[in-house]
Amino acid sequence: MTEPVQRPALPDHLSIDPRSPHHVAAVFEHDIGIRLNDVERQDVEEYCISEGWVKVPAGKARDRKGRPLLIKIKGRVEAFYA
Repeated sequence: MTEPVQRPALPDHLSIDPRSPHHVAAVFEHDIGIRLNDVERQDVEEYCISEGWVKVPAGKARDRKGRPLLIKIKGRVEAFYA
């Protein structure tokens, strides 16, 4: 039999950008889901549960280094393992 996989606790503030101080690589070894106001989002780049916001790409807009421009959307944020 296989043993259940121990998942790390989801942090309050998490970013997918490895350069960010809020990036936790161990969390990304598992599938993560984000709900904003009871709607599951697939395009979240960064979130903060305590402050109630997520950052998502603003269409096809890019900054001068080629990274997507992000907009902040406020609401009730829930993070979970999928």
